[in-house]
Amino acid sequence: MDTKVLSSGVPFSTLPASYIRPESDRPRLSDVSTCHDVPIIDLASHDKPQLLRQIAQACKSYGFFQVINHGVDLDLVRDMEEVACEFFKLPVEEKMKLYSDDPSKTMRLSTSFNVKKETVHNWRDYLRLHCYPLEKYVPEWPSNPSTFKETVRKYCAEVRELGLRIEEYISESLGLEKDYITKVLGQQGQHMAVNYYPACPEPELTYGLPGHTDPNALTILLQDLQVTGLQVLIDGKWVAVNPHPNAFVINIGDQLQALSNGIYKSVWHRAVVNAEKPRLSVASFLCPSDDALISPAKPLTQNESAAVYRGFTYEEYYKTFWSRNLDQEHCLELFKNK
Repeated sequence: MDTKVLSSGVPFSTLPASYIRPESDRPRLSDVSTCHDVPIIDLASHDKPQLLRQIAQACKSYGFFQVINHGVDLDLVRDMEEVACEFFKLPVEEKMKLYSDDPSKTMRLSTSFNVKKETVHNWRDYLRLHCYPLEKYVPEWPSNPSTFKETVRKYCAEVRELGLRIEEYISESLGLEKDYITKVLGQQGQHMAVNYYPACPEPELTYGLPGHTDPNALTILLQDLQVTGLQVLIDGKWVAVNPHPNAFVINIGDQLQALSNGIYKSVWHRAVVNAEKPRLSVASFLCPSDDALISPAKPLTQNESAAVYRGFTYEEYYKTFWSRNLDQEHCLELFKNK
């Protein structure tokens, strides 16, 4: 390949060797069925107790759910999708000005997951942005396309409000005070990954992203309505989560699994790729402040020995997460009480 990114505008006729997974670690797409009972939760519901029950059930059984009537402006959502598509259609020379394989950078275009450490790469390019506080990070964002900064700024602000509201619902669904989780997580950071998965000549041999859990607190995913790709692990089997019109997918992250003392599950999920068409997704992450002390909520543990996880700071957790391969054992296992 002439460039370090896949979105070069030149289609691939064969899969480069560095993307081919060993036979034991391939997506086996023919074995994957569609998940027909994905929880779809209407946030405009006036029945608060039922809403909280639905969230509790989804977080226990699935670790994710979709939300509709979520309050994020739907025209803004379309604008976000359009500007993301425009970005990845830019000439490769323009995009490469933003390229970096350093995970500590607050704004970068990169590929795969952690190219310095991996033995096999993932079929994805992504633009990674820090988004909070906006006034700190917007100036370093791409200026091309010309509408990028303004569109993404508005989108980030509305998605953040949605995420904080969902965290309050999750807190109440656990029987905790409404603001318990947001207090523990502190002044939450916000990141975004704009993911681009080009059409792939041999989707059976590779991943867009292999199975993993998210290291943060909460993920709000905008799926491509035209091309499916998200799959989650339920009862030991991978199932496809088809996009629902005007919905976001909400993923429970590792920090909420720890805070809930393992009652709620940080969902294992992966992205597969498509032979015919590229796929786009926009993932927004709410992350605890670095010095937030994460430990199981006291009301959920009868005594110290009932705490599944030891206390840790988010900074400690995040460093551990990035030092590993994405598809290793669940990072939270390293933080269990012995």
